[in-house]
Amino acid sequence: MRAVVQRVERASVEVDGNPVSSIGAGLLALVGFHRDDTNDDCEYIINKILNLRIFEDAGNVMNLSLLECGRELLVVSQFTLYGDARKGRRPSYSSAMPPGAASEFYQKFFELFKSSYDRTQSGTFGADMKVSLVNSGPVTIMLDSSGLF
Repeated sequence: MRAVVQRVERASVEVDGNPVSSIGAGLLALVGFHRDDTNDDCEYIINKILNLRIFEDAGNVMNLSLLECGRELLVVSQFTLYGDARKGRRPSYSSAMPPGAASEFYQKFFELFKSSYDRTQSGTFGADMKVSLVNSGPVTIMLDSSGLF
């Protein structure tokens, strides 16, 4: 599983011009699933996102986590995180989880996330989403449950 985590002042998702979800200050997490991902991968990514120390403390040092700050979280599915563009010009998505399985997996992932942190919102799986954000910092962290980065 992969995630791109951005510290934001605010973020929102629209589908077909209609608002789906929005948050104030917190984190936007774009998540993609590998075809071999398991619940262990979910737990790893959830734990990392909740405990990343990327919010400033009183001394302006990035030393606080989402859990410690109590800010909001927006989770958005993004299969293109598994795009492989090393050959040619069109990325291959062969290592991404197939859409049907990924839809179920995302629902389980989101429910697990929501039960761990109730200030969590979601985009719409499989939709053509318009994601807006104001990155704070900017701070952007990449996570991979297989330890590639």
